[in-house]
Amino acid sequence: MKKSILKKKETGLLLASLFYILVGYFLYNAASKINYTWKWDMIPKYFVYKAKIPLTSPCDGKLQIKQNKAIIICENKKIYQFDINGYKLQFKNGEYLFQDDEFAYKEKLKPGPFILGMWVTVKISIISMLFAFLIGLIIAIIRLSGIPALDYIGSFYVTVIRGTPLLVQLFIFYFIVATIFALPRFWAGVMSLSIFYGAYIAEILRGAIQAVDKGQHEAAMSLGFTPIQKMYLIILPQALKKALPALIGELISLIKDSSLVSVISITDLTKVGREIVANTFSPFEVWLTVAVLYLMLTSILSFIGHKLEKRMKAQGGI
Repeated sequence: MKKSILKKKETGLLLASLFYILVGYFLYNAASKINYTWKWDMIPKYFVYKAKIPLTSPCDGKLQIKQNKAIIICENKKIYQFDINGYKLQFKNGEYLFQDDEFAYKEKLKPGPFILGMWVTVKISIISMLFAFLIGLIIAIIRLSGIPALDYIGSFYVTVIRGTPLLVQLFIFYFIVATIFALPRFWAGVMSLSIFYGAYIAEILRGAIQAVDKGQHEAAMSLGFTPIQKMYLIILPQALKKALPALIGELISLIKDSSLVSVISITDLTKVGREIVANTFSPFEVWLTVAVLYLMLTSILSFIGHKLEKRMKAQGGI
């Protein structure tokens, strides 16, 4: 039986590999037909590059080198001293320098646009996730509060937000709300994502809370728990376990949809990709790289979610 299952897995892996090879071959042929020149060698410098850090002369004067020190004696008799340890000299000892001449430099590795753009994407996604969960939790609780006015408010919020596109909401927040309250564009993007996904998370949490057995509510009340204690200590932990797979799915979608903030000039991964394409005219390499980076981020979150689900199943939580 085990051998049969193993053979099926091996056959499935082989067929999947052949499928991916065929897809790759098809894409290669398609690129060949449009006479596209691949330039993968230029991609690495957009991840990490060597920045030149120069030392320049503050005045007209003579350069003197003593051990790891560069001394510039100006025409007005002023003396400037520089530590040149690790620097490459471009002038020799005793040579004359004019003001702003670059007499030494060193190279330092710095993160390129892809790394910086990915950091902005990660930062905006994490902050938005936290706010979206908080908003969703509040809306879910007020909709289940039994107070009609609060239920109507929560229902209206969910209906409006889920019934309008995220891109439109981004423009509304950026051009109207952010202008009124003088919000930076970064926070306009964060609030747009948070409010949009807060509506979806609210419905997920509401369904999960309602799915908790009524006996849990009754047991908590019989033990003398207040409504807040009951919700915080008994109901929410169980509801979160039930909602975890759906929540992970929404958070993955949030990471992907964070690419829309590029339309309001936030320099995230997508905007970086557009800028590099504009400079290099290499759309295939750049957008494939951007796609792989997004896939990497969502895969990490998916892996963490899968591990949490397995742990909760082992504990009997899901």
